[in-house]
Amino acid sequence: MKKQIEFTKMVAAGNDFVLIDNRRPLTTERNLPIWAKAICDRKYGVGADGLLVWGKSKAADAKMRIFNADGSEAEMCGNGSRCFAFFIKDRIRKNNLAIATKAGIVQAQIRKDFVRVNLTDPKEAKFEIPIKVSGRAIRVNFINTGVPHTVIFVQGLENIDVERLGRQIRFHKRFAPAGTNVNFVEVISSDLIKIRTYERGVEGETLACGTGSTAAALITAAKSKAVNQTRIDVLTKGGEVLKIYFKNRGNKFEDVWLEGRAKIVYKGVYNV
Repeated sequence: MKKQIEFTKMVAAGNDFVLIDNRRPLTTERNLPIWAKAICDRKYGVGADGLLVWGKSKAADAKMRIFNADGSEAEMCGNGSRCFAFFIKDRIRKNNLAIATKAGIVQAQIRKDFVRVNLTDPKEAKFEIPIKVSGRAIRVNFINTGVPHTVIFVQGLENIDVERLGRQIRFHKRFAPAGTNVNFVEVISSDLIKIRTYERGVEGETLACGTGSTAAALITAAKSKAVNQTRIDVLTKGGEVLKIYFKNRGNKFEDVWLEGRAKIVYKGVYNV
């Protein structure tokens, strides 16, 4: 027997998501990963990088669960959080929101179609980590911005084989067992970088990644040693510029905000 689910398709900086209201549970817990794989399928489903599930929270205005396209559950998603905030604001009639995630509670502010989210404080920053990829020794950087991210600085970003190299680093033993997202970054100026990201869970390159853009901006700021810098703009593969705001306390970052546009693409009913 088929079940009809009302959904909203949204996009932020090229990351696309399907959102459903699960405050009155639509299915069992174990079915949510199965639904995510089906709904996110770009051939037989709606098509998306992830499924965002709205649930009730006693500690915040709403609870957000994030399921990747492969059915795995993520702790956090920057652009997903921005879409989620935009999705629920009219329903709960608030433009300043607290959203509970597996990475902690994040704050969101909505002004027209711009949404900024205050991410949980980054942790585990490590620099110049030596690893071998395809027999070649390279050095990478790492930071957790709600989910794990590796940052690699390159020249000629457009020529990088993101799918091949990203997959190797994503599953590298150095980052086992959780694995890592992989960001290739080219510095354009002191306050502008370009990025391409291989996303864990999507298992491929995406047009943008909010937590990845944040990770890249923070690692860039740390390596530049510009202690008074409070913002870096990130040009994504999708063409949108995301703005990352932060306070740098000796490479310990606080008050980190991710800002960009979010929009509803369409609404519909999906038959599970």
